[in-house]
Amino acid sequence: MGALSSLVPLIILSIVLTVLAFIGYAVYTVANDVANQTTKKMERKNVLFTRDGMKVGVKEVRNEQYVDQTQSFLVKAWNYSTWPAYKSRLWNKQAQEKSAAEPRKPYPRSGSSAATIKTR
Repeated sequence: MGALSSLVPLIILSIVLTVLAFIGYAVYTVANDVANQTTKKMERKNVLFTRDGMKVGVKEVRNEQYVDQTQSFLVKAWNYSTWPAYKSRLWNKQAQEKSAAEPRKPYPRSGSSAATIKTR
């Protein structure tokens, strides 16, 4: 019994070390998997991690594509904006239909340029 009682602390120590080693291995594998997935995701976004540091790649955007996107944003902003005090003669047709058009006043003949020209 004396020999068995001296082996109990050694068995407990080996069990504790085995549990700690298993936990350490699990943490190590999870950390490596996260690092690999993050690296792959960042490479898809043109970001590379090297020994020298991080390199960021620039996506190639053609001038025509850039102009199309900019024009699209401007057109959307224009269409969604409203200016309540502004009345245009060109495209505010709803307000013009509501107001009745005034008839044109003819000029008197005495005031026309044909009446003021004298013949010799």
